[in-house]
Amino acid sequence: MKNLLRELRAEHGWSQAHLAELLDVSRQTVIAIENGKYDPSLPLAFAISKIFQQPIEAIFTPDQEPA
Repeated sequence: MKNLLRELRAEHGWSQAHLAELLDVSRQTVIAIENGKYDPSLPLAFAISKIFQQPIEAIFTPDQEPA
C-alpha cells in the first residue's frame, strides 16, 4: 500500500519519533509504514487520518494490482 505519511509528517515538521508518540506506536512502526513495508491496522489508519485531518483514502492508496 502506498501512502503520503512521510510527506504529511514533513509538512507538519514532525519527526518520526514525534508522530510515533502521537500515535502511541514505536518509531519503527512509523518507519515501516512510510517505507510501505507495513500496512497499518484499521484503528491505526483511522488515528493517522484524524491526526492529519484527512480521509484515510487521501493518505493511503492500494498498490496497483496486475491486470
